[in-house]
Amino acid sequence: MKIEILPTKHPEATRRAARVLNQGGLVAFPTDTVYGLAAAISDISAIERLFEVKERDQNKAIAVLMSSAKDLEGVAADLNSSALKLAERFWPGPLTLVVPRHPDLPDLLSPLPTIGVRVPDHPDALVLMDVTGPLAVTSANLSGGENACTAKEVFDQLKGRVDLILDGGETPGGQPSTVVDCTAPAPSVLREGPISWEAMENALKEV
Repeated sequence: MKIEILPTKHPEATRRAARVLNQGGLVAFPTDTVYGLAAAISDISAIERLFEVKERDQNKAIAVLMSSAKDLEGVAADLNSSALKLAERFWPGPLTLVVPRHPDLPDLLSPLPTIGVRVPDHPDALVLMDVTGPLAVTSANLSGGENACTAKEVFDQLKGRVDLILDGGETPGGQPSTVVDCTAPAPSVLREGPISWEAMENALKEV
């Protein structure tokens, strides 16, 4: 399988990526942390391919990335005040919130009634999702492999497995997002990352 690689500044990059996703393909693109690998959020076959391509256990959830917090109403349900406050303070940014999953989302995205959601702080990612809407996204590397921070690193790990790589240069972060469980009244950190718990505590205390 030949992988198409397009610079994100190519005039057809976003349109081409949207077309690939609409046709059930997989697209890798840069975010503010590492490169992500995306499938259309409602395409079960494409989501199954995400697991296959990454060699990922289906008991591990796939996150949803969005271009705006306004998209939350379509992917989450019963958000509490802590989730809303953290989203308002740290999005766009490297913070994934685990929240109750919207009933319309495919069960394959998560074995639990929850879903991880994030708005990345990267112009290329935001432009793409402005066109496609929320996407099912996981890191663009093999499970257990090194995080991919360039298009070449994506290609080296996933060559022959994905349909399109959008090359936006090296990602600015290089570290996966902080993950916070917001399903209980008191949030808890599930994975440490660029945003500290101290910063989140301070944000939650703000009136």
